[in-house]
Amino acid sequence: MNNSQLKERFEDFAWEVYVSSPGRINLIGEHTDYNQGFVLPTAIDQKIEFEFRRNGTKDTCHIYSRTYEAFASFDLNQVVPQQASWANYLLGVIDEIQKLGKKFEGFDCIIRSSLPIGAGISSSAALECGFASGINDLFGLGLEKIEIVRLSQAAENNFVGSNCGIMDQYASVMSKKGHLILLDCRSLEAEYIPADFKDCKVLLLNTKVEHNLAEGQYNKRRKECEDAVKTIQKRHPQVKALRDVNVEMLKEFKEPLSSQTFSRAAYVIQENLRVQQAAEAIKSGDLRKFGHLMYQSHHGLQHQYEVSCPELDFLVDYTRSKDFIYGARMMGGGFGGCTINLIESSRIDAFVKEVLPAYEEEFGIKGEAIVVSPSEGTQIQSR
Repeated sequence: MNNSQLKERFEDFAWEVYVSSPGRINLIGEHTDYNQGFVLPTAIDQKIEFEFRRNGTKDTCHIYSRTYEAFASFDLNQVVPQQASWANYLLGVIDEIQKLGKKFEGFDCIIRSSLPIGAGISSSAALECGFASGINDLFGLGLEKIEIVRLSQAAENNFVGSNCGIMDQYASVMSKKGHLILLDCRSLEAEYIPADFKDCKVLLLNTKVEHNLAEGQYNKRRKECEDAVKTIQKRHPQVKALRDVNVEMLKEFKEPLSSQTFSRAAYVIQENLRVQQAAEAIKSGDLRKFGHLMYQSHHGLQHQYEVSCPELDFLVDYTRSKDFIYGARMMGGGFGGCTINLIESSRIDAFVKEVLPAYEEEFGIKGEAIVVSPSEGTQIQSR
């Protein structure tokens, strides 16, 4: 079936299941999730929308992205990677559902997105989780929310090849409107904390520098952390992840570990502490302390974990002299994407008018400002 025929197929589309799947922000706690640590994310009010219908076939699926005017078709009996990289996130979800022994038939799906790709707000997790949720509802597969979270993470790990932790998928599915999630990525115990930012809002500044985390650096950082754990386990066999290592214990390994691996591990240990301190700060209403921890987080990501880039550093540094900005840091896997800023609401417009021209003058790139609010996780409608 060619693209013209596929486009006709999606005209006058009468959906049976509608899914709204949000992106996420992470206030603090970067690269700690795959180290079984702590994170502080929430879903946002920018989403990917899906419309699903059965198509009467046993095994043929057609997908249409209205946002990118792109199509993908595949056979449920032959789930193999395709050249269109966005389709592989969907195929990975199908593969993981099939591994669970769940049976379903052919369907059509329309996808629309308001999430910028490569901005570090987890468009991939929103795509995976929304797609999995729609298939689950359309065919009555009986998957629980936490199963959707786990299989979506597995799809990205196993099919796409990015060894992400579970934070993005958990936040996309499990968030509650107006709350942050203090998530223990080992036990998946979650504390929902009211996102009381007082007179402040969350402002994202998109560098428009895209990253592809599957292309090496993200996976490399994860391996460096695993290598550190293997070395530490020789003396401390109870250690299962960097989550189990404290600052004093790490000092024992200044010599056995390379300076780079030591630095990676130190960042993770310190970031885990910062997340817990930040949660207490938000609960007590101390936004200045919260913001200070955000700046410390960026420093660690820039100098210890080395996943920042000049564009992100410029935008963070630009905020440091602004007393109406309480904190800023890079957000997401790194090497591009957004900075996240806690800023007084009344100063947002003037600041954006100042910072984006300065950024464009420095790098020749038109950045983007996005104000986001803590939002509900995946929403599903059936008819």
